[in-house]
Amino acid sequence: MSKKGPKGKQNLAPEHERFLACCADISLELIQSLQTNKDVNLNGLVGRLSKKYKLKAQPRLTDIISSIPDQYKKYLLPKLKAKPVRTASGIAVVAVMCKPHRCPHIAYTGNICVYCPGGPDSDFEYSTQSYTGYEPTSMRAIRARYDPYEQARGRIEQLRQLGHSIDKVEYIIMGGTFMSLSQQYRESFIANLHNALSGHTNTEDVDEAVLFSQQSQTKCVGITIETRPDYCTETHLSDMLRYGCTRLEIGVQSVYEDVARDTNRGHTVKAVCNTFALAKDAGYKVVSHMMPDLPNVGMERDLDQFREYFENPAFRTDGLKLYPTLVIRGTGLYELWKNGLYKSYNANALIDLVARILALVPPWTRIYRVQRDIPMPLVTAGVENGNLRELALARMKDFGTKCRDVRAREVGIQEVHHKVHPDQVELIRRDYTANGGWETFLSYEDPKQDILIGLLRLRLCSEKTTFRPELTSQRTSLVRELHVYGSVVPLHSRDPRKFQHQGFGTLLMEEAERIAREEHGSEKLSVISGVGVRNYYAKLGYELDGPYMSKML
Repeated sequence: MSKKGPKGKQNLAPEHERFLACCADISLELIQSLQTNKDVNLNGLVGRLSKKYKLKAQPRLTDIISSIPDQYKKYLLPKLKAKPVRTASGIAVVAVMCKPHRCPHIAYTGNICVYCPGGPDSDFEYSTQSYTGYEPTSMRAIRARYDPYEQARGRIEQLRQLGHSIDKVEYIIMGGTFMSLSQQYRESFIANLHNALSGHTNTEDVDEAVLFSQQSQTKCVGITIETRPDYCTETHLSDMLRYGCTRLEIGVQSVYEDVARDTNRGHTVKAVCNTFALAKDAGYKVVSHMMPDLPNVGMERDLDQFREYFENPAFRTDGLKLYPTLVIRGTGLYELWKNGLYKSYNANALIDLVARILALVPPWTRIYRVQRDIPMPLVTAGVENGNLRELALARMKDFGTKCRDVRAREVGIQEVHHKVHPDQVELIRRDYTANGGWETFLSYEDPKQDILIGLLRLRLCSEKTTFRPELTSQRTSLVRELHVYGSVVPLHSRDPRKFQHQGFGTLLMEEAERIAREEHGSEKLSVISGVGVRNYYAKLGYELDGPYMSKML
């Protein structure tokens, strides 16, 4: 590779040639480890060969993947996959941001929430409301100039290069209250998200884009939209069904009316409860954002509000994002903190509180996040640790408690963290009342190891808040979620070691049909379905019924 010069110095080959040779050697050693069934320390291997070839910078994972021959990629990609938790739940999640805009409740409250950073009027003026512009999703959005097509295509390609399957994609639309923007902007934005999957770029008509997306090889299995109770009316809910939205994230922050008033939320807690009922009776999965450590609450009252949240049927959402309060420059809360009128919990107390909250979570609820994705240098006071969930779970072991939420038990996460596989799987049924309806949480689980394989949320809606004509013409039950966990398996393949496409989804649907017919007395079962999943339900005998897939029982 090199020769000694006249003065004993090495004449190295050009950097790019050494780089390619290094990648080739890494690829060769990985193939040899596969053939001999040996584990390999990838970081150690890359470091050793980079040193051997005297490289200025080590090859990235994408460089290594591109150097592997195609016939070996499908065997080596699972071993090389960066951040496997990204697709451990079976779906590649792609977060995108709408353009920066003012919070709509400024018009009638005169200001934004006291803790909220970002937005056009903030110190972070090019960021969206409630973000700083320095979060990973924000930076991708800014680079793409908030173009939805560019954001989506760029992120999907990035996940693909990192070794993830991108056959099934769920979008999350972030960046303030999307439904407060003009209808023309919203429809163009949604159409471009569908176009990014189908490759069809000649339309900004939502209905046309959805039709192309339905037949796309990369399936849109759902869209999540962040909103507020005052932008979650029947009209808004119907619009979002047209878009292919299946899940709502609703900002609640506190169940106390006085706290909502004092923090300038611009809506009541009663409005929150009504929104939850309306959304569930339209078929949506509902996730709320809650903020411990708000001003004038205190530790015991904080814990009490989460007891209320999980025990009171007026709340009881399907999922939760826990966002402990952060003090960030430019907010009203920053001024309170600076003047000594607000003080955050210390780190140890916050870990204790989060651990106690997680112990309250029922097994049908999923904790999506435990802290904001805001870079720590921008946080003046509040969360001091970037791994709050891990610290809280460790504290739970000290308390002798365990987190039994959906995320902690799902098979994909268990595979990633503990490398365990369920041996004995049973159908488990849990019934509860929530938001005026009868909920049945069906799941396939290994009860001994407390591992969740797949779940289905069945609802007999309330007569009071069900408003969609497809659901009121006769007695109808609703499937609000069907999900089989485990690493994403491309739709055209079957991997016997993975749990998707093993028939659990069909079995859950059959049991839901039985309950709807025999116990609910329903004549019809409807499913809120992502655009790309409609063909799956069609194979089970369901037909398109407005935005739903329905079957007469």
